[in-house]
Amino acid sequence: MTDCQMVSSDFTADEKMEIESIKMYKKDLLEDIQKLKMEIDNVMAGILSFESAEENKTIEKNKRFSCGKKKFNMDPKNGVNYLVENKLLERNAHSVAAFLYKEEGLNKTAIGEFLGEREELHLQTLKAFVELHEFSDLNLVQALRLLCFLLFSLTPDTCYILSFAIIMLNTSLHNPNVKDKTTLDRFITMNRGINNGEDLPNDLLSKLYESIRNEPFKIPEDDGNDLTHTFFNPDREGWLLKLGGRVKTWKRRWFILTDNCLYYFEFTTDKEPRGIIPLENLCVREVPYSRKPYCLELYNPNSRGQKIKACKTETDGRVVEGKHQSYAICAASAEERDSWIEAIRASITKDPFYDLVSVRKKKVINQAPQQ
Repeated sequence: MTDCQMVSSDFTADEKMEIESIKMYKKDLLEDIQKLKMEIDNVMAGILSFESAEENKTIEKNKRFSCGKKKFNMDPKNGVNYLVENKLLERNAHSVAAFLYKEEGLNKTAIGEFLGEREELHLQTLKAFVELHEFSDLNLVQALRLLCFLLFSLTPDTCYILSFAIIMLNTSLHNPNVKDKTTLDRFITMNRGINNGEDLPNDLLSKLYESIRNEPFKIPEDDGNDLTHTFFNPDREGWLLKLGGRVKTWKRRWFILTDNCLYYFEFTTDKEPRGIIPLENLCVREVPYSRKPYCLELYNPNSRGQKIKACKTETDGRVVEGKHQSYAICAASAEERDSWIEAIRASITKDPFYDLVSVRKKKVINQAPQQ
């Protein structure tokens, strides 16, 4: 007999039944464990399958989103419609504005084209887009640069005119020499039709007005160095003669070249320039003048006979749009004149939106009803 049989013979009938019961319980338990293991394997397989499916969905979603961005860069309206139809973007101003503001890889020209449309969604998106930008703690140059970026959607002409209007408003509201303060209604009226004949949203103009009325543009305090160095960090500066005035005369002005603009002051200690000449799309050349042999001229080769977009400060503190078709400036020597010409040419950059604007203007003209 085996040991097991010998042991078994020592158990009573009840003990043998108990043992058999334990054996059956063990068998059932092992079967349950096996079933549970199989169920766990099935659940894990399901989880992996679900995760794989979700990952595939994410990959597919990202692909569609990337496709939508590419479509936007080629055709902004079509791109937004594609994103909305694929439930990747909500068709409301705040959602679209956040997309334009936060998303990387979007073409700035395409953003400008979308914001420049006159349909209600586009106008509301422009308003929301502007609100996403922070203008506080910026000096005048930084604020206008940011504003110009936002408003390049409305053409560079609009950007310049509105920038000048802001300078005029700032002077009117905060210069004690100006007694007739500009009201909100007058500010809005001043800017009627500046966007290729269309009006800017009143909400945008109202917000700009309230912001400037509550806090004027501030220039950093002088830290002991010349203010023009600390504020403008110029590419070049110096005394030159400028031909201007109702009766054309040569006046000595302190010129500063920086940020693709030419600023001129009456004195080096002045906190605000007497005039600002943006250099986009301008050219500079040497010109002879009677009894002024060392002169240079700023002119627009593509718009002969038209006024250059610029601004100046009148004696009563008002800032007005310049009336020059070209600017004649005289240096003290041929060497100084040539140095200024070289510096200005290095600073001048062709506006990347200029050709686009020209095409759009021609398109508007061609689409205008023939009378």
